[in-house]
Amino acid sequence: MTGRHDTVVVKIGTSSITDDQGVIDRASVGRLCDGVAALRISGRRVVVVTSGAIAAGLPELGLGGAYRPKDAVTLQAVSAVGQGGLIRTYREELGRHDLIAGQVLLAPLDFFVRAQYLHARGTLTRLLDLGVVPVVNENDAIADDEIRFGDNDRIAALVAHLVEASTLVLLTDTPGLLTADPRLDAGASLIEEIVEIDQELEGFAGLSASARGSGGMASKLAAAKIASWSGVRTVIADAGRDGVMVDACDGRAGVGTVVRPREANLGARRLWIAFAVGSSGQVTVDAGARRALEERRVSLLPAGVVAVDGTYDAGAAVEVCDPSGSVFAKGIVRHDSAMLRANAGRQTGDLPDGMAHEAIHADDLVVLP
Repeated sequence: MTGRHDTVVVKIGTSSITDDQGVIDRASVGRLCDGVAALRISGRRVVVVTSGAIAAGLPELGLGGAYRPKDAVTLQAVSAVGQGGLIRTYREELGRHDLIAGQVLLAPLDFFVRAQYLHARGTLTRLLDLGVVPVVNENDAIADDEIRFGDNDRIAALVAHLVEASTLVLLTDTPGLLTADPRLDAGASLIEEIVEIDQELEGFAGLSASARGSGGMASKLAAAKIASWSGVRTVIADAGRDGVMVDACDGRAGVGTVVRPREANLGARRLWIAFAVGSSGQVTVDAGARRALEERRVSLLPAGVVAVDGTYDAGAAVEVCDPSGSVFAKGIVRHDSAMLRANAGRQTGDLPDGMAHEAIHADDLVVLP
């Protein structure tokens, strides 16, 4: 039985809605929209996170097949052309079920900056209240290569947190996470349930099996980890399976790989810092600083820093490790690497005038699970 506001986020990748030439396949989008309609009939609200803007734009510009460009600037321009066609296809296919699609383009800063986060949440919530199916994609046309998701699996997990979804369904072209690559091992079997994502499971994920997608199973496990730590159940399943969306939400056995949610949740900003933004370097702290960060969740001061690795600017994300090299936290630094390195180990009273007292503020630091 579903609750009054039971919300599901469904993510579909480029490889699942395009043909062998990489062109948007309307029939595939239609089947996805049939599944969305079935979820709506079951009493659930649905957000769709979709890739495919570049795939939709390539044929219009005569750049398909062997003519596909490789440079990022051209691909961003192609996405600007294709996004309109992509949302039009969704509007028409959802329209067959008397459902209305609403386009929402998001960027990483929509989750990182509090004001933008609240605006995004308000817009998506209101669309759902109005009975609309939000169709979400990353804003590829103006995305900064330094500040972007790069695939929609992570954005789907963060959207699931944003709308307080009960289930995240990651649709792919495999039955779920397998114990081995089925192309190389006929004995590969489906892993039906995951309680905790560890290094062994991440090893099973391997690389993407499709040249048309930007994610792959490793990306889906990373997204499932984000969702798990925000209290959202995730199902990784085959987009071509009949009734896959309703079965995934109803908990039907064998529908795919289910990643269970954790009881302890992280807030949106901490989820972003911990799992969504890449690390630019490392900061090594002494044993006392580690204890203070883990037990009291305080800010990291330069006095506790013993080494700085990498070159980065203020505002970059860095891993925090202890003297043994074990990474136990991650945060956003307030100083560039040169300044932090020059002042590592100094007490607050000995810092240069104007230098912030915190190397990483408590609000910007996450002790990793």
